[in-house]
Amino acid sequence: MAEAGDGNFSNSQPKCSPTAITDAPITDPGSSIKNIEGSNAFVGQRKLESKSAAALKKSSRYRSRSLSASSTDSYSSASYTGSSSDEDDVSPREKLQKNSKEFSDFCVKNISQHAFGRREIEIAEQEMPGIMALRRRAGDDKPLKSAKIVGCTHINAQTAVLVETLVELGAQVRWAACNIYSTQNEVAAALAEAGYPVFAWRGETEEDFWWCIDKCVNAEGWQPNMILDDGGDATHLMLKKYPAMFKMIKGIVEESVTGVHRLYQLSKAGKLSVPAMNVNDSVTKTKFDNLYSCRESIIDSLKRTTDMMFGGKQVVLCGYGEVGKGCCQALKGLGCVVYVTEIDPICAIQACMDGFRVVKLNEVVRNVDIVVTATGNKNVVTREHMDKMKSGCVICNMGHSNTEIDVNSLRTPDLTWEKVRSQVDHVIWPDGKRIVLLAEGRLVNLSCSSLPSFVVSITAATQALALIELFNAPHGRYKSDVYLLPKKMDEYVASLHLPTFDAHLTELSDEQAKYMGLNKAGPFKPNYYRY
Repeated sequence: MAEAGDGNFSNSQPKCSPTAITDAPITDPGSSIKNIEGSNAFVGQRKLESKSAAALKKSSRYRSRSLSASSTDSYSSASYTGSSSDEDDVSPREKLQKNSKEFSDFCVKNISQHAFGRREIEIAEQEMPGIMALRRRAGDDKPLKSAKIVGCTHINAQTAVLVETLVELGAQVRWAACNIYSTQNEVAAALAEAGYPVFAWRGETEEDFWWCIDKCVNAEGWQPNMILDDGGDATHLMLKKYPAMFKMIKGIVEESVTGVHRLYQLSKAGKLSVPAMNVNDSVTKTKFDNLYSCRESIIDSLKRTTDMMFGGKQVVLCGYGEVGKGCCQALKGLGCVVYVTEIDPICAIQACMDGFRVVKLNEVVRNVDIVVTATGNKNVVTREHMDKMKSGCVICNMGHSNTEIDVNSLRTPDLTWEKVRSQVDHVIWPDGKRIVLLAEGRLVNLSCSSLPSFVVSITAATQALALIELFNAPHGRYKSDVYLLPKKMDEYVASLHLPTFDAHLTELSDEQAKYMGLNKAGPFKPNYYRY
């Protein structure tokens, strides 16, 4: 494992606003990271941030019921991992930590939590049969030998299983988080204890976020040749700040709607100089990660944060794509009255056929009890909508981007923010009306619940196979463009998981295969087939 020296990084900090925190990048690292500050300036900035946070806490617009709220909590930065311990309030970047083998090329919240994190990983392995089967089958062949992968994904127990699988298959890795609130600190500690360079903790500032990715990309004795991205942030940073290094990349694997959209934009503009694999639109990922997973995690998230009973509640679901379909199924199954908003006539008629009323948000916003966004768009729920909502209405986002709910429009002097529990804020109007905002408009299932490990096994196996395919592809097979995962690999991922259900596939006879014009081993559907 290549270790990173301090090199040029110890005094290199991007200038970013400490309060502007987002899942998706709102700052261009190419422009912000060009300005370098010295370490003394950085310490001074930290002191200013601390004073600002203290001033915000005294503001009458933010009241906290949490006795363990961190001194850095504010209505704008909202780090929900606060603690009464002074030690815990020290930024991980200001700590000197080593694992039991004196390895220090990492930055996590608290390395001493590694034993608990390791148990989390072991539990996840039991529910991830596909990725574990891939680890066993390909472990001896080492198909990723000499691969040096920069990973930027959610860091949780399931991701850790993927990380350790990639290493078992021969790869070297450096890993950062793609979301400032989704990191499981104990899992990050377990990865660091195992000797993997991981840079992530729950509640990062935006500045921390870009710093962590930078530490994974640029390190002494390290030339990455693969990127595994979720949201496109590692790709974006490397392309903007390290263009020469970017040209050495053999392939990019991207799993999110946002990241894939950015890749297609780069390709269209002629700026994508390496092949990329769009695993977001692979069948297994789309169906399981978006439909089946969200069908379960929307209920889990709302139960954990609000303790509400769903029977008879009126819910409006903005967007009837795969995520919206899964959420609607779950909410309807528990007795909710479900409305759907849509811009796409095809998705709209699907909603009608599934028994949902398709409406405009303005038509129902005064009466509904829950508003869920799942569009991937921006300003789907505006301040005008929220002004009309009844007291007690719950608002949350299941789409990838944190722009769907216009949360910034609620940061006004006339409204009071009251933190009632982790990831739950009451926003109170002057007349006493209050709405319940979950995870500040970020992904509610990743911020407020946990994903089923089985679903992540399918996504992780898809990502691993895409990395293997791009890394081992002969020169010229893939041009500098964005490709869908080959259907044969989609089918292989599904087959890895069938034994869990004791499922037995029927085999085609020679005569049947000839009649259908198929290879007996697949693929069984044309690329244009819609599952």
